Amino acid sequence: MRLIVLDRDGVINEDSDAFIKSPEQWVPVPGSLEAIARLNRAGWTVAVATNQSGIARGYYDHATLSAMHQKLQGLLRPLGGRVDWISTSPYLDHHNSPARKPGAGMLRAIAARYGCELTGVPFVGDTWGDVQAAQAVGMQPILVRSGKGERTLASHAEDIAALNVPVHDNLATVAEALCP
Repeated sequence: MRLIVLDRDGVINEDSDAFIKSPEQWVPVPGSLEAIARLNRAGWTVAVATNQSGIARGYYDHATLSAMHQKLQGLLRPLGGRVDWISTSPYLDHHNSPARKPGAGMLRAIAARYGCELTGVPFVGDTWGDVQAAQAVGMQPILVRSGKGERTLASHAEDIAALNVPVHDNLATVAEALCP
């Protein structure tokens, strides 16, 4: 099995500092859905690890989050794509939950789900917390410029270079690199 893990907001869908609070606000990053379908066709198992503190903040509930993910799957289906599993962390930063990125709890849950090691598994994200979570379990972090990626590059350029983290424009260019 070839596993790839994706962050959600900023990688698959457009992000907002005001949070994505409804299925109507959930809008895919251009090319991201086609990229997931391309990964699926090439034999990749696609999992998602996403912080969703909007639940703890009271901006939306688990049912609304589920509806957003149903929208994602519904948009992927006609393209021949799917997300195989979604792991979420509804906690705030100050809850110090190991599940919340930059903690690696969601990533470990994905490994347990699939009975695999995470060493070298690609994890595509747009924040420094995504890179840190991937590094904590030996995954290969990949940073995208979409979402908060440009901000992350601006504030952590030296660290990203020192860790040899590949940087791509978006998920579509990641899929092109992994599925030539």
